Amino acid sequence: MLKGRESLVRLVGKRRRFLPNRLAILESTLNLCSDDHCNPLPVEKNLDPYDDRDIESSSSRKYVTCPVCSCRVNGEDSTINSHLDECLSRGTKRKLTQSTLLQLNFYSRSKDQPQSHVLKSEKKESSVGPGDGLMPSTVHKLPKDASCIENDEIICESLVECAMRPQKDCLFDALNHCERTNGASEICCSPKNKTSGMLVARDDLSGLILQTFIVGRKFSDEKELNLGERISLERDPTNVKDPNAIKVISADSECCKMLGYLPRELTKFLSPLIEKYCLSFKGLVTTAPRSSVDVVPIEVMCDNNKLFHENNFDDEEFKSLWTSIQKAIDSTKNFTPNALKYQKNFSVLIQEVLQSYSHLLSGDEKHFLDVFSSLSDDSQRLFIRLYLRKGPWFRMSCTSYKEVLDPKRAAEELSEAGYLCCFDTTEADNTDMIQILNILTVSELREVMRMLKKNCNSSMRKDDLVASLLSAYEDGSCPLLPDLILGIAGICARISSKAELLIWRAERLFFLNGEQDLSAFLLVDMGVVKYPTYSCIVSDQIFLDRNDLLAYEEAMEVAQLIDQALDEKDDKMILRCVSVADSHVQPNQCTTSESVPFFSCFSASWIYSKVVSLGVSFLERENRAKKERVFLSRYNDAVLLLKRLLNCYTRDGRRGYWTLRLSIDLEHLGYPSESLLVAEHGLLDPWVRAGSRMGLQRRILRLGKPPRRWKIPSFAESINRKITEVRIQGRPLNRETGMKSRFYGESGEQCSVEQLALEYYSGEGGGWQGVHSESGIWLTIFGLLLWDVIFSDVPNVFRTKFQTAPLDFGTDSFYILRQNSIESQLQKIQDGMGEEILITSWESHKGTSCNGVNWDRHSLAELRAAVTCIGGPCMASLCRHLAQDYRSWSSGMPDLLLWRFNSEYSGEAKLVEVKGPKDRLSEQQRAWMLLLMDCGFITEVCKITPC
Repeated sequence: MLKGRESLVRLVGKRRRFLPNRLAILESTLNLCSDDHCNPLPVEKNLDPYDDRDIESSSSRKYVTCPVCSCRVNGEDSTINSHLDECLSRGTKRKLTQSTLLQLNFYSRSKDQPQSHVLKSEKKESSVGPGDGLMPSTVHKLPKDASCIENDEIICESLVECAMRPQKDCLFDALNHCERTNGASEICCSPKNKTSGMLVARDDLSGLILQTFIVGRKFSDEKELNLGERISLERDPTNVKDPNAIKVISADSECCKMLGYLPRELTKFLSPLIEKYCLSFKGLVTTAPRSSVDVVPIEVMCDNNKLFHENNFDDEEFKSLWTSIQKAIDSTKNFTPNALKYQKNFSVLIQEVLQSYSHLLSGDEKHFLDVFSSLSDDSQRLFIRLYLRKGPWFRMSCTSYKEVLDPKRAAEELSEAGYLCCFDTTEADNTDMIQILNILTVSELREVMRMLKKNCNSSMRKDDLVASLLSAYEDGSCPLLPDLILGIAGICARISSKAELLIWRAERLFFLNGEQDLSAFLLVDMGVVKYPTYSCIVSDQIFLDRNDLLAYEEAMEVAQLIDQALDEKDDKMILRCVSVADSHVQPNQCTTSESVPFFSCFSASWIYSKVVSLGVSFLERENRAKKERVFLSRYNDAVLLLKRLLNCYTRDGRRGYWTLRLSIDLEHLGYPSESLLVAEHGLLDPWVRAGSRMGLQRRILRLGKPPRRWKIPSFAESINRKITEVRIQGRPLNRETGMKSRFYGESGEQCSVEQLALEYYSGEGGGWQGVHSESGIWLTIFGLLLWDVIFSDVPNVFRTKFQTAPLDFGTDSFYILRQNSIESQLQKIQDGMGEEILITSWESHKGTSCNGVNWDRHSLAELRAAVTCIGGPCMASLCRHLAQDYRSWSSGMPDLLLWRFNSEYSGEAKLVEVKGPKDRLSEQQRAWMLLLMDCGFITEVCKITPC
């Protein structure tokens, strides 16, 4: 993988389906985009297939459907007028049998309604805007003069049947007849009780059973519940989160322990009944929960011993509240309250963005997002479900969710609000056609082929079928293919481009990274992930104004384009993206802000620098891959980009890597003196650190020999220090170049070089215990020892509740802003309190997510042994380096950490870097070994040689 690719993938996260600035980006000035003969590459002007903001001016309007003969004709005015004159002169009229999708009901017909293949014309419904309406305008009958059809009557009949088929298997009919399972909340009466559907009189409530759930179990006083346990309900008007809250109390315990709460959707209407009409309820647990936090199914029954206050009774109000209770419970049939948490989580995300980042949104965008909260529950749930799916197109006839009770109305409401838009046959381009064809099954594709009288054998794969149909559509032999497909697939909808853009923006602003999305809520709700406790102190905005945000989003599009191009091995697109990013890199830029420097990673400039840096790696690899051919050297381009980065970003932790690569590339081009000069200047840069600094020093010693340089550098003695080496022999399993070495261990089983070394050190190597950890165990120890410092109260470093580290973690600001508290903690570690701090932190935070901490890989016993045997001074020194420059020192640590006890409370430790045959230390590993020697550690290199 190219250097910087992994971090770019994390930055981009889930790729967006819609890139609003794609065309403008590709039309930018291109400096590196040339072919092998140095000619500029043409700009591809393909519009984004999902941009429905300006359909009237897009190229998707190239062809339109004639309202007279249904043929597809060129969309130019002169062509349309000529074609209409010709049709009308022939006396051709629109047939009454020509059907529209509006006539094909979006739900199943009732059994008593007659079905007919002849569909009468209906008035066309209006849509929200171009491309955003849920219903397509028309589905036309295949024309008699179509060249691809011989028998139009048979084909027309088949088309109507295909169009009617989705009605028979419609999801709405399936939802109406699906089985009710899972013990869901519902008003359910046994044969001895009243039915829930009837209006209940105020004196007729006794014996009516309500089936619901206990939620909020994490607040319970009793973690274990038994089947049949008796319960009662009690109002909790002092609840700060919900004034309508109703507590569930254990009737079997003497102290009336609280077991949880009723769902909020139910208490909203049940609380007024309990308070105003003095109702009381009792019940029992119907299913024992599997865990202490699971929702618990219960049955409650009105205990009508307390009489109504006759003077205050309002029969209409009572009926209205009771009807609302029935609807609230019916709305959650077939699923537990936990199944609806995604809807609440999504609303929390939207409201948080509207509250905290309103200055970044236009008035129209704020209104659009705010409208979501006013949509019905069904509409909200359907939208979220579709948004989380891959898409982009969805067959509504195959879209069914048990919590969406009325999908037809939900889809219409989403369309009216601009959140959904449907497939329009008059505006379909090749990209849309490919995607729509791919949502059909193989059998459906073969049916389309048979309708079009095309050869179709059983051995044809889906890709071949799609390609054949697409080819027929592109060459104009079957212009009505979109209508035919839509007749089979039914209504096809997708998330509108506006909704796609704004929800992506809301997620990015809420989580501030590309790795997290709505699933982060789910993982917390399920108890899979637990985030640490900290205070969010916000005093500065990450994006000062809307222009900063828009520039950041455009840079993110460039990052996604180059990421996709690398996957597709599209070299031309990669060079385009690098050129675009390079054009946005300006002199005297800095990726840090003077007030809040660690906000730099949220700037467009920082993202462009990542793209350019990745481009350098690509150019270097391309040059090495094609060095045997007659090819324009890419090292020159890489050198130019590196010089641009170094000139523009003067305070950046990546300057060490850039300087080292510049020196190496100059040497490749045959300029050793310039390479040496770059290396010497690099050592004067305070941002050149760790392995990059070591690499430059070693280059200076190699290149700076007489006659170029006569004086020996002062650092020569330090970096040429001898690192202890130990050689052991092993029986190799494989000797292939490029593959990780494998050996036979003492037991005869296969093992890695690290496992072979552990066997040696545990035996004749000195009786050491240890682990193969590399950086893992050190980062875990660092996180546990400095836990309270990492999550201390510092302004602007915590913005959401889903962070595993402060925003400045890994930057220079981390140590600067906490220097006093860090040094205080390090002093305790140096004084021998490290093990005590480790144990306390482990017991207090076990299982809580923290950057670098791995709870499963190492046991507490191993961590305690390591901290004890390393000793306070060495441990404090190592933690200080990680605190000061976590980014530079969090990788390249020795493979093995070994320890052995001299007494119960003291011991010694050794760090070993293991190398197989033909392996050698990297610059980062060498830098680590020398640093550990300076800190007082015992270090050595173990080389495995084949016997």
